[in-house]
Amino acid sequence: MIVRTLGAGAGGGLPQWNCGCRNCALARAGALPAMTQSSVAVSPDGDRWLILNASPDIRAQLAAAPPLHPRGLRDTPIAAVIVTNADVDHVAGLLTLREKTGFDLWATPGTRADLAANPIFGVLDPTLVIPRDITLHKPFEPLPGLQVTAYPVPGKVALYLEGAAPDTRMLGEQTIGLRIEAKDRVFHYIPGCAEVTDDLVARLSDADLLFFDGTVWRDDEMPASGTGAKTGARMGHIAMSGPSGSLTRLAGLRAQRRYIHVNNTNPALDPASAERATLRAAGWEIVQDQEEIRP
Repeated sequence: MIVRTLGAGAGGGLPQWNCGCRNCALARAGALPAMTQSSVAVSPDGDRWLILNASPDIRAQLAAAPPLHPRGLRDTPIAAVIVTNADVDHVAGLLTLREKTGFDLWATPGTRADLAANPIFGVLDPTLVIPRDITLHKPFEPLPGLQVTAYPVPGKVALYLEGAAPDTRMLGEQTIGLRIEAKDRVFHYIPGCAEVTDDLVARLSDADLLFFDGTVWRDDEMPASGTGAKTGARMGHIAMSGPSGSLTRLAGLRAQRRYIHVNNTNPALDPASAERATLRAAGWEIVQDQEEIRP
């Protein structure tokens, strides 16, 4: 199995266009690696590829990934796309993939309904972009050699679908994790998660590689930094640190562990920070754009 990170950042990427925080300033100066918004490509053989979440930056991401370039006049090695929720930073890139080249589009019925309710996604020709339903806990093969099983993780509906008081820890079709298996290697992909439950810890015990939600270092990171009013929990994302944070809750896993969907405010983005040292001591790293891993 080949896992290639196309983008590692949360919504807005790094630097975020309207943010002058320390990390964004360092990224603009070239002192921190820039990050596009989160998306991952997976292949069993390097020939046909599955995209996990189509970020708004997908055009630039594909241009920077030679294995995903066209092999002919009108061609793509991308055979399928899976979206794990209806968040803008995971579905907006579908609008870029409208150029009359076919692929299968996999999503839960709930997420497909959210997309269908927005007429802009009608630009995807249904005779070429074939809609496929994901049934939770039921394995499927989006391309030969890759078996995928989706499962619910605590989260919330997309921001543009929120009501006045959204449930930020819903468990259902609106936020899913993916177990991907190829040739006896197992990769779990969870770019959004509001809580690490005991059931989730047990599910991840078979992982050889884990990409997990790394949005914020501490829950009050954005209010404390003056960059926003919402906590990580209010956005549907668990913090890395703290007694209930992902560093503590996932400490016993044997997998290679990488954070993805990292917000521009997260102090652990700085390799010289105490937060990054803590993260590394716990056996974690932050994945980078265009990094390739073979579990």
